[in-house]
Amino acid sequence: MTEYSETQMGAAAPRRAPHVATLVLIAAINPLALNVFIPSMPGMAGEFGVPYTTIQLGLSLFLLVTAVITLIAGPLSDIFGRRPVILGGFLLFLAGTAISLTAQSAEMFLAGRIVQTGSAVGVALSRAIVRDLFSRNKAASMIGYVTMGMSIAPMLGPAIGGLLDDIYGWRAGFLLLGGVGSVAVLVALTALPETNHGRGRALREQMHDYRELLGSGSYWTFVLTGSLAACVFFGFLGGGPVIASNYLGMSSAAYGLWFAACAGGYLIGNFLSGRFSERVGVARMISTGATLAVVGGTLPLILLAAGIREPIALFGPTFVIGAGNGMTLPNAISAAVSIRPSAAGAASGLMGSMQIGLGAAASVICSIAAGNGDDFTAFGIALSAISIVALLVALYASALARRL
Repeated sequence: MTEYSETQMGAAAPRRAPHVATLVLIAAINPLALNVFIPSMPGMAGEFGVPYTTIQLGLSLFLLVTAVITLIAGPLSDIFGRRPVILGGFLLFLAGTAISLTAQSAEMFLAGRIVQTGSAVGVALSRAIVRDLFSRNKAASMIGYVTMGMSIAPMLGPAIGGLLDDIYGWRAGFLLLGGVGSVAVLVALTALPETNHGRGRALREQMHDYRELLGSGSYWTFVLTGSLAACVFFGFLGGGPVIASNYLGMSSAAYGLWFAACAGGYLIGNFLSGRFSERVGVARMISTGATLAVVGGTLPLILLAAGIREPIALFGPTFVIGAGNGMTLPNAISAAVSIRPSAAGAASGLMGSMQIGLGAAASVICSIAAGNGDDFTAFGIALSAISIVALLVALYASALARRL
């Protein structure tokens, strides 16, 4: 596996590296926008006079277009630099937020959600920025710390969104997104230096690196590992809200507060990645994280089938899923973008695209399985099946990482 040493990467590092808080902020906008309106979806369907599945498209379409944006953003940042691509994406995000905020129909709301996906550049390129500066195991630790801070967004997003919805209505959540997005633009303008010192290379050289990357079986193994791990989480996002609302009778605010359990687990998993990845290696962190995720993915079916019709039966296991993903994802990402460091932007963008694309499919599958939320069985089976497939692929990736 091609990998720079710490000395080499240090020599290539910019004189003024971005602060970790800057990377956290630019990476957090997209998951905050994804999550903040989730508790409001059942009420929004009633306000617009459309089925729940129509409003749920605000989640699925957001994920699908995010996949396209991350796919494009990576190669663009390899050519033009990380900073200008991030700034352009955030300006699109602000425009989309304004459209959704003022929407008077479900169609206009969904159009705004599509434009909001410009924020996806922050997630993909924050990883590339880290890989610009550090070797593989150190990058895994740093990505863990960045995503640990980033996980505060999905932790607080649904809770704040649900509370704002109960008090002021769902549009208040989009006012919040507009304010946070404006701050992110200002921070990127003032505190985000360019870290891609390989930009400006001949297009022929860039394309050679991309062909090498796309032809690597090792790269695709790590991509699939991270993508399937994300599918467990996105599957819960697709069906969890309607199960919580109709089967468990929970309010929007209650859903948001309980959902923090998943983000809390992700926070802890990312902390463990930051603390131990450099010491124990990516292989062990990937296999351990995937094992935890399959436990969390299977528990809702078991607990609800046992007659525990309480929020803890649905949301307690999400803590375990979050912890497992927090360990698996940073290490799978670091391994993938280390295959070809000179194409780190493309590697990160393509991996992010696969994560979001497969995640969107998982959210749709679990949304269909959940139906109108009167019964949990099909939803529980779908979530469990996804987590088992993710574990099998992760175990293979773990063995591959040991060999590499």
